[in-house]
Amino acid sequence: MIITERELRSFEGHLTNEERAAATVAKYRTEAAAFANWLDFRALDKAAAMEYKAELLETRAARSVNVAVAALNKFFEFIGRQDCRLKPEKIQTLSFADEERELTAREYGKLLSAAGNGRLYYMLRTFAATGARVSELKFITVEAAQRREAVIINKGKTRTILIEETLAKELLQYAKKLGIKSGCIFITRTGKPVNRTNIWREMKALCKRAGVSEKKVFPHNFRHLFARMFYAVKKIL
Repeated sequence: MIITERELRSFEGHLTNEERAAATVAKYRTEAAAFANWLDFRALDKAAAMEYKAELLETRAARSVNVAVAALNKFFEFIGRQDCRLKPEKIQTLSFADEERELTAREYGKLLSAAGNGRLYYMLRTFAATGARVSELKFITVEAAQRREAVIINKGKTRTILIEETLAKELLQYAKKLGIKSGCIFITRTGKPVNRTNIWREMKALCKRAGVSEKKVFPHNFRHLFARMFYAVKKIL
């Protein structure tokens, strides 16, 4: 199923007829249109909706994601696709350094030791040493490692991730070992960039081997570790 402009206009009219506030109508239509644009020519199903939500969580706060989820659920209801409904994120009030969730440098070391010397090891190194998001791993290429910076282009925005010298050398050695001469370094056996599902499955198994709580091991937490280590050195936020 392809979401058309006609359906988006009808959705907007439906919300207006429900006497929703003008701001709500505009916001819900914008969120539905953004999802339609992301979906492109892919089939609409629950898996696609969940993947989209996961990508939103990489770039937006949980409260903002929940607004998008509410809008999409209303849209799914309107087009008769309740099977695609999403669950909102649970929002908890946490301190900046919640010890139960904070990944320590020692635990990070245990994870690296348990990861061996394969793809997961270098992904963990990249997350912790660059602050990269899961969705940005596809920009960690042989060329990026050679010039020691990755240029991230996403939704019309551009940012640069610096790759420190030691990590750059390790990534190039890893790519050479696998025969990857150019392009994305972190790929599956079929040559496609790894996705969030691949990574989460591997991380859960790694937690058990390393003896580290699963609550602490998720891609975004490595960005927190990067921020803490960076702050410890630079003393700036």
